[in-house]
Amino acid sequence: MRKRDILTPFGITLGFIMIMLAILWNGGTEGAASFVDVASIFIVIGGLVASMLITFKIEQIKTANSVLKEAFVKNNQQVSDVIDLFTHLSQRARREGLLALENELEVVEDPFIKKGIHLVVDGMDPEVISDIMKAEITAMEDRHYRGRLLIEKAAEYAPAWGMIGTLVGLVLMLNTLDDPDTLGPAMAVALLTTLYGTVLANLVFTPMASKLENKTEEEIFIKEIIIEGVIGVQSGQNPRILEEKLSAFLPKEKLKKQQEAEEDSAQVESVHEA
Repeated sequence: MRKRDILTPFGITLGFIMIMLAILWNGGTEGAASFVDVASIFIVIGGLVASMLITFKIEQIKTANSVLKEAFVKNNQQVSDVIDLFTHLSQRARREGLLALENELEVVEDPFIKKGIHLVVDGMDPEVISDIMKAEITAMEDRHYRGRLLIEKAAEYAPAWGMIGTLVGLVLMLNTLDDPDTLGPAMAVALLTTLYGTVLANLVFTPMASKLENKTEEEIFIKEIIIEGVIGVQSGQNPRILEEKLSAFLPKEKLKKQQEAEEDSAQVESVHEA
C-alpha cells in the first residue's frame, strides 16, 4: 500500500520559508519584492525546458509528471510483513502442497510476490525462478534510472541557465553604464537568475533525485528478500528455518525486538507446560 510521503513537500516548503524569512529579516517586504524578476524566471524556466526537450525524447518527457509524483509517495511494505507472509506460505505448502498456494493469490497484493507464487505453482526449478525474478529486478532498476535521469538532468541544467542569465544581465549592465536608471534591472537579472537556478537544483531537483534513488534501493532490497522467500517455499524449507533465514534481513533493532518477543513467548509456554 502506498501513502503520501509528507517529508518531500514539507522539506521543500521549509526550504522556501527559510529563504523568505532571511530575505524579510534583512530587507522587509520592500526587499522581498526585489527578489522577484520576471525576466530571470523566463531565462531559467524557459532555458531549462528547452534543454530538456533537446536531451530527451517526447515519450520520456511525458513520464516526468509520474516520476515526480514518486517522490511524494512511499511504499509501506515492511520486511517483517514479508517474513510473516512467507512463513505462512511455507506452512501451508508443507501442510497442503505447493498447489494450495494458488488460493493465496487472492489475498496477496504485491505483484512481484504473486509472480513468484505463480512460478512455484507452475513447478519451475529454483534456478529458473531466481533468474526470472532477478531479471525483473534488473528491468525495474533500469526503468527507475531512466525516470530519475530526467530529474538529475534538470538539476544539472538549472544552475547552468542561472549562470547564462547572469552573463546576460552583466552584458546588459555593461552596455548601459552611462545610464544609472538601467543598472538596477540589469543587475537584478544578473544575480537573480543564478539564485533561481541554484535554488531549483539544490532544494527541488537534486533532493528529489536522491530520494528516488533511495526508494529504488529499498525496493530492490525488499524484492531480494521476496526471492529468498519464494525459493525457500519452493524447496520445502521448514517454516521455522525460513523465518530465521529471512529475519537476517531485519534491521538490528527490529531483530533484537523480535528475539526478545520470541523469548518471552517461550517463557510463557514453559510456564503453562509446568
